[in-house]
Amino acid sequence: MFITLEGPEGSGKTSHIPPLVEFLRERGYHVFPTREPGGTSIGEQIRAVIHDLKNAEMHPRTETLLYQAARAQIVEEVIRPRLERGEIVLSDRYFDSTIAYQGYGHGQELEQVRQLVHYATGGLTPDLTILLDLDVETGLQRKVRQQEWNRLDAYTVEFHRRVRAGYLELVRQEPGRWRVVDASRAWNSVQEDLRSLLLEALRR
Repeated sequence: MFITLEGPEGSGKTSHIPPLVEFLRERGYHVFPTREPGGTSIGEQIRAVIHDLKNAEMHPRTETLLYQAARAQIVEEVIRPRLERGEIVLSDRYFDSTIAYQGYGHGQELEQVRQLVHYATGGLTPDLTILLDLDVETGLQRKVRQQEWNRLDAYTVEFHRRVRAGYLELVRQEPGRWRVVDASRAWNSVQEDLRSLLLEALRR
């Protein structure tokens, strides 16, 4: 099963994945965690370029294409092989991030972005995607406190609002794949909801 966590900046995706993996492994599931961009040697190199604050002049099309390059590599090197072996893959972001950020956020033509995503993934779609949702200002304040600030974080608040609205539109368009968790609450409450959603999906 292929499960992805999505959300705006500061929603807590990255902090929730390690305990979720441990929780599922304790129950006998074979789980492999990964992240985007990254998850492979090539992908991590691309991640460093995309996130580097020195690359402020990067054009949205360049940004979009770099994400797809990293994604194509992880799909073929990591995700597909592990799914074929019967493992659960739990990913911190996947193609919905591109549609939300590079599509809705930058205002690029959505159908073109979707075509690029389809090419990069070979049509591989998650079985379950969970949106950790919270308001933009709260999320960005969390990032500042955590001293985790990259080139995308530095975009305008209006950009990040478009990203969040894009995510909510994706949920509306495909409710069967998405679940939404209120990420503004205490971390433990969010983790409990995530565990419940994962177990529900895995027991189907």
